[in-house]
Amino acid sequence: MTGSIPRMGLCPIGKFVFSNEDAIRDKQLLQTKLREWGVDFVDLEGVLEDGLVKDQRHVEVAVEHFRRAGIDCLFMPHCNFGTEGAVGMIARKLGVPTLLWGPRDEAPLPDGRRLRDTLCGLFASSKVLHKLGVPFTYVENCRVDDEQLRKGVDTFLRAVSVADALRNGIRIGVIGQRIDFFWTTIINETELLDRFHVELLPLDMVDFLNGLRERRKRGTPYQFPTSEIGMVSLFSSYEAEVADLRQRCKVEGFDTDGPLMNVLAARDEMLALAEAHALDGLALQSFMSVVDAAGAYCTYAESCVCERLPYGAETDVHGVISDLLLRRAMLGSAPAYVAEFTTRHPENDNAVLLWHAAAPLSMCDPDDTPTIGHHWILPSPLSGMLHFKLREGPITIARFDGDHGEYRLAVGEGHTVPGPRTLNNYVWMEVGDWPAWERALMQGPFIHHCAMGYGHFAEALTEACKYVPGLEAVRLGGR
Repeated sequence: MTGSIPRMGLCPIGKFVFSNEDAIRDKQLLQTKLREWGVDFVDLEGVLEDGLVKDQRHVEVAVEHFRRAGIDCLFMPHCNFGTEGAVGMIARKLGVPTLLWGPRDEAPLPDGRRLRDTLCGLFASSKVLHKLGVPFTYVENCRVDDEQLRKGVDTFLRAVSVADALRNGIRIGVIGQRIDFFWTTIINETELLDRFHVELLPLDMVDFLNGLRERRKRGTPYQFPTSEIGMVSLFSSYEAEVADLRQRCKVEGFDTDGPLMNVLAARDEMLALAEAHALDGLALQSFMSVVDAAGAYCTYAESCVCERLPYGAETDVHGVISDLLLRRAMLGSAPAYVAEFTTRHPENDNAVLLWHAAAPLSMCDPDDTPTIGHHWILPSPLSGMLHFKLREGPITIARFDGDHGEYRLAVGEGHTVPGPRTLNNYVWMEVGDWPAWERALMQGPFIHHCAMGYGHFAEALTEACKYVPGLEAVRLGGR
């Protein structure tokens, strides 16, 4: 399910009272809408009469059907009233994220009779879900054609995609040890495994560097199998790829092509390890062992990796998790990137600089040309740092972090604004109330690293925390 739309179990709810004909009609209208929206769903047609749960005796039949179908989430639209006991038992037995909604009722008939009391049934079912300890998402009572429903279903599916990562398991490769002076990236590996099903795979730095050297000797880009992280190289040799790179980017500080070929070999070794070990993400001790061995900063290699899977420099495992969760909210439509909050805008009190290295090239501003050049902070004769402005657009920020057994997901939204030029990968972001963001981040347990992606997905990320025990959402800016 990684990067794709979750499979939904559509479990329409009716009741022996009120109009069965209306319940069938509303179920069919909803099925049509879900197909229009491209939702992957499994319903109860041919399983229960009228494809509706109308009695508690239907519980086991519905549960077994949805289990066989391998659903990731459950949608329980109330089509005329609600059989609340069945709603609660089905949702509890399946144990997947659950969506509750019902169509808005029409006016009573001229004689005063009502064909549906959908809203009333929803109140009853929500109480039973609370009673049974079943978390659920609710879309307010509205008509099937209302934008509110489409948006609600979309947000729910994105939230399911996020939550399933921490419910079903993540495997992250960690190349090298934590950099000694980066105390901010100290993590509790046992808690991550026990509470959030995050498995860390240690990858020895010496083995990694030996693999890099072997690839460099062979001189041919690795041809990856077809997969989510794979790629098929367009080049027959590293020499040919370096020549192309010099055409596409401003390359400075390389007297020979050897170090650049080492950078490409580092990229291929990282992606090959991810392929071989079925990794969902990678964290790298990005300096100085790799830099010294390659004779260059390997930022372009990291950028290529980040294009394909969640990546965290400076051994930031929580950063990788943040990146992965944001990509899940985006349903794999584009990469995210672990940036840093660095400095406030010199003139805009609600804007801040998002900055770091190794952003995916797909995030480059179309009016800028990437530069591979020297490090502007650390004094070094070596080149290889990636410099370009990030493109404009709406932005979502996410940071998974925790200390002392308390874990939170900080989530916020902003939009790019003009600002001064700087180096490495950067963009200026404006939010509604930066001082409120700053206070929330300072009070922790967060650090300066944050995953950023284009688009607004804060609502889905926030809702996902409802389905991950022990993870609290923090809406930056208080919204």
